[in-house]
Amino acid sequence: VFYNKKKKGLMLDIKASVYTGEAAASDDELTSDVLSHYSSASESTSVVEEGTGSEQVDEQTAQEETEDKLKLCIDNLTDKSAKTRLAALESLRQAFSSRVLYDFLTERRLTISDCLERSLRKGSGEEKAASATVFALLCIQLGGGDEAEEGFKMLRPPLTATLSDSSASIAARQSCARTLGMCCYVSSAEDGEDLIKSLALLESVFMSSYPNGEGVLPTPKPGSAGLHTAALQAWSLLVTICPTSRLTVLHLPKLQACLQSSDVNYRIAVGETIALLVELGREIDEEFEVEDGESLCECLKSLATDGNKHRAKNDRRKQRSIFREVLHYIENEDFTEEKIRFGVENVYIDSWVRRRIYDAFKEILESGVRDHLQFNQLLRDIFGLGPPLILDAAVKGNKISRFEKHLFNSAAFKARTKQRNKVRDKRADVM
Repeated sequence: VFYNKKKKGLMLDIKASVYTGEAAASDDELTSDVLSHYSSASESTSVVEEGTGSEQVDEQTAQEETEDKLKLCIDNLTDKSAKTRLAALESLRQAFSSRVLYDFLTERRLTISDCLERSLRKGSGEEKAASATVFALLCIQLGGGDEAEEGFKMLRPPLTATLSDSSASIAARQSCARTLGMCCYVSSAEDGEDLIKSLALLESVFMSSYPNGEGVLPTPKPGSAGLHTAALQAWSLLVTICPTSRLTVLHLPKLQACLQSSDVNYRIAVGETIALLVELGREIDEEFEVEDGESLCECLKSLATDGNKHRAKNDRRKQRSIFREVLHYIENEDFTEEKIRFGVENVYIDSWVRRRIYDAFKEILESGVRDHLQFNQLLRDIFGLGPPLILDAAVKGNKISRFEKHLFNSAAFKARTKQRNKVRDKRADVM
């Protein structure tokens, strides 16, 4: 079987009807082929701008070929070969994270959800982990409407079953925890029952890292720190949409004890969760105070200045940076704002709640988060960006020359320099 671009379909080659070892390589080729079509479609205008004299790429044809490849990947989700299914899942993961495909996926959401459910119930640990990740991406693509909610209702049982199964692989449980948090956040913000059940399940996972009655932390099992981190971060994401009546800060004392965990990523997740809960507590009650706040600040100071040589240098640097921010917020109620630039727009991360939401999407979308911020209406609604700008379409239609781009960049550079000089002048006056 081979793919015929001219006829846009699968053709049967009688001479190659016997399965050979070459089929294994075809899965990898399919993955790279899907991505190459995405690249050619998105970069078609840049070819013209470079003035190479090459013919203009037909974007519509490239789109059709890409969709044909994705249809083949969807078909391969039911293949008998586990390797073929894994390759198809990886292709879909990369495609879903790199570009908005709402129209294409809306028509096939039930088929894809059914295939993913089968993989979550019967697949290996690796296949379950990959299926959970693809489902999280599918929910983000569908935008949190009725379609995403319908899919979440279908896949919630196998997700929770895998997460609750202590005999399942750590990688699968970790992926299911992250997906459960994201899909519940996207799909069931209005469904209190699903939200409360998901919160309770995620709590049961990371609470196993809490100290015992004597205040001693349990000895972590191999890989358990990663699972606890994923569950805690997913729980923190759902806490941001939790009704005020259900919100509790009773976890704070136990989480403070977990700051002594031996795993740096879990310590950081705990520190960020503490800051998030304190922020929410202060929003509900202006007079909110952390219980035993002095002890907490001393612990945070120790972590913010940790210089233990037995820790990796990068781990120490990352830990100090995060805990300096957490300590600064706890003591001064001041959050260090961060600006994320994508295209010609910016999104501002100005609170711990907003940071948790952005980090959750970034963990799943990876490098594609900027494209989704630009074109995915769900993310634009969440971050208050409004409808997608039509600037990119106008730029492609007008095919701005390199000289015009140079003039625009020069003007922007001059404006930025002027603004910085004003700030420097003010600093000089203060000095």
